[in-house]
Amino acid sequence: MYSVTASHISKSYGQVRALDDISFTVDKGEIFGLIGPDGAGKTTLFRILTTLLLPDAGSATVTGLDVVKDFWRIRNGIGYMPGRFSLYPDLTVEENLTFFATVFHTTIEENYSLIADIYKQIEPFKHRKAGKLSGGMKQKLALSCALIHKPTVLFLDEPTTGVDPVSRKEFWEMLVHLKSQGLSILVSTPYMDEASLCDRIALIQGGRFLRIDTPERIIESYPKPLFSVCASRMRSLLGDLRACRQVDSAFSFGASCHVTFRGEPDSAELADELRAKGYVDLWVEEIRPTVEDCFMLLSKESDDGN
Repeated sequence: MYSVTASHISKSYGQVRALDDISFTVDKGEIFGLIGPDGAGKTTLFRILTTLLLPDAGSATVTGLDVVKDFWRIRNGIGYMPGRFSLYPDLTVEENLTFFATVFHTTIEENYSLIADIYKQIEPFKHRKAGKLSGGMKQKLALSCALIHKPTVLFLDEPTTGVDPVSRKEFWEMLVHLKSQGLSILVSTPYMDEASLCDRIALIQGGRFLRIDTPERIIESYPKPLFSVCASRMRSLLGDLRACRQVDSAFSFGASCHVTFRGEPDSAELADELRAKGYVDLWVEEIRPTVEDCFMLLSKESDDGN
């Protein structure tokens, strides 16, 4: 039995289509990632799956229970960590954890083994008010509270947004450990680099899934050779690349631009054309695509098809 199923889920807010015919499944003990920018529909989907919002169309189950008919039973069996810190800032670390354990008719001691590796990192600050914690510590406390009743499915809505890189790395190490204990985890994130840490991912944009697969297979499916272009005057480089007749696509990626060609790639010809436009310190090399490259290409194809 799947931990989560969704079949043709749609949801609108007035004229805005937040979700458009979404279908997928999540296996037991799998880390399934929803990867997409703000406004893509990730939070709306999570709220439907955690019984906080009703879909306009379609159906969904969590551990075999219907999200509409069996919402009370689902709430007792899942953990949910929303994107915004939602614990009580005026309660201490220990008081927050005790409160959430009590809500689910359990105790910290009963399920301490499940959160021990996480809670040990914040236990020295257990008498500090939650509102006074750092971003990484708030994250660990929120995860502990979501786990204290021993859920079978864990929903994490953009849990690492605004958190420093070290805390992000530690957090994902915790998720891998929880997965090894048989917990099914759905995590949403706008950070494309976190996609590789999931077993499978769904790339989502404009309320639609662009692709569902393992990160590696999505990368391997990239249809064209990809090149990185660096040069002086980076501010104008993107526009000039898109104006080149042999360039099919060009996107800005930090300190470089990623480019695909129409037809057979000719990096030497491209370099000559850019030098003729006054660019110096030019560097053109073929690179391996990332999940973000795949997302950009699939988004472009989706936009072109509409």
